[in-house]
Amino acid sequence: MKITSVKSHVLQYDLPIELGYSQQYYAKRSTHLVEISTDEGLTGWGECFGPGNVAIANKGIVEGVIQPMILGRDPMDREVIWHHVYNLLRDHGQKGMPLQSLSGVDIALWDLAGKITNQPIHKLIGGGFRDRVPVYGYGMMLCREDLNAHLRRFEKEAAAIKDAGFAATKMKVGLGAKEDVLLAQAVRKGIGEGYPFMVDANHCYTTSDAMYVGRALDELDAYWFEEPVAPEDHDGYRELRSALKTNIAGGEAEFTRWGWRHLLENRCLDLAQPEVCALGGITEYLKVLALAHTHFTPVVNHVWGSAVAIATNLHLLAAMPPLPGGLFPREPMLEFDTTHNLFRDDLLLEPLNVQEQVAQSGGFVKIPNAPGLGVEPDRKFINKYSL
Repeated sequence: MKITSVKSHVLQYDLPIELGYSQQYYAKRSTHLVEISTDEGLTGWGECFGPGNVAIANKGIVEGVIQPMILGRDPMDREVIWHHVYNLLRDHGQKGMPLQSLSGVDIALWDLAGKITNQPIHKLIGGGFRDRVPVYGYGMMLCREDLNAHLRRFEKEAAAIKDAGFAATKMKVGLGAKEDVLLAQAVRKGIGEGYPFMVDANHCYTTSDAMYVGRALDELDAYWFEEPVAPEDHDGYRELRSALKTNIAGGEAEFTRWGWRHLLENRCLDLAQPEVCALGGITEYLKVLALAHTHFTPVVNHVWGSAVAIATNLHLLAAMPPLPGGLFPREPMLEFDTTHNLFRDDLLLEPLNVQEQVAQSGGFVKIPNAPGLGVEPDRKFINKYSL
């Protein structure tokens, strides 16, 4: 079997309302799918992290740079292909968009491998430690409204996510350190005591501002404080981790085992959040997972994108060994964006129906068992929303 084409599908639509986080507002939802075809008629699907114009640029890398490197190769040679592409791109980018592009290609190769061998991806990795995973719902995005409107909306939205059955919830911050403490207090008020909540800063703080917010989160019993400072600021991460009770989480902006090596050796994180659609795909994710567990750092994957990204992460979470293990280990959770997302809800021929599963099961979603990713995109849907 040989690879005959590598194609990108960049999809986009206008959101019903503008959404924001600490770095920007956005009015369009986009996603970047990769389709690899073979001479025997099998097709694999993957996804590249990166929205909007980043996805458009990554399409050029996937089709114009990576595709010529791998045409005619055996799709089962995932490790060989990964190193071949990485070595040729090493002089031009060991992080960022080249790795995002390689990630989508690699995931599609794993989907193909599952279809060739008639096995779901978690079986190819080594088997499932669990057949379902708990799901946390994130929302509480920033909007162009005043603080009081944010406070009312965050309290109400947090309560709605809890009532929908999710195992935990996560909020955004970024209005300013003092204002963000008020937002966190509103979320705790909405969900009540004892229900886990997390705070995602998207690296908007200095270390001193992050310390101010983090001390308030300690009092509110937050589960984790995500990307409190810039991903390059390892010293800031270490200072926060040593001073705060709240778990420090991060890593979605880190790439490959070599980048993760420094993050973990510097003892920056209580919880690691690798992004499989960015760091180098499943082939590289498995090395990062092993490295994190070598440093006794639990992993809770970062998940953002379409139903293809969700399905990919369900397999990875199924195959993730418990750390440290025991009769009642803390289970890894699936991150689920509760905001409007057609690429999550309507992309597949047979939807995952995560929200319905969560509501019916007490916060859990099942792992797909069909070959490969276990999902198939709807080509009519892709054609409708392709740029």
